[in-house]
Amino acid sequence: MNITAIAGSIRKDSYNMQLAKTMKERYKGKLNIEIADIGSLPFFAQDEEHNPPQIVQDFKESIKHADGVLIVTPEYNWSVPGVLKNALDWTSRVDKVLIGKPVMVVGVTPGSAGTLRAQLHLRQILSAPGIQAELLAPGGNEVLINFAGQKFADGQLTDEDTLAFLDKRVDAFRDFVKSF
Repeated sequence: MNITAIAGSIRKDSYNMQLAKTMKERYKGKLNIEIADIGSLPFFAQDEEHNPPQIVQDFKESIKHADGVLIVTPEYNWSVPGVLKNALDWTSRVDKVLIGKPVMVVGVTPGSAGTLRAQLHLRQILSAPGIQAELLAPGGNEVLINFAGQKFADGQLTDEDTLAFLDKRVDAFRDFVKSF
């Protein structure tokens, strides 16, 4: 099962990128996760939407050919980071590669709320007419990792309880993707 992962933070030591990499390694027998480079995408410009730069075309192709998408988002000012919103804006134009695509949302924060507000905003964005992604249903499938400094070591998620919870959510996502 091929999954395109979008990590919403481009910070060098981003916990969200560390989570994406942990998931890529941990689930390599279940999922083939490729992490997209959204930090190199230019700002969305409607003037270029019909003939976007090659990097945008490649990004959109990776989503188009994926069985599902994993979005790993931090929370900036109670919302998603601009770099993530920019990437999603590119996907929402012309060929609209996220329409009907199964998506799982996860997030990590050093604080206590575990990216709850960012994920709520992200779910609104992913429901927009130009995106219309198929979201893994909330109600037990939320992955809101808090207190990251206590749960990550050497660039990997190491907290056993969090990993066990994540294992269950990934299994639910795999079943969700298979239903398409």
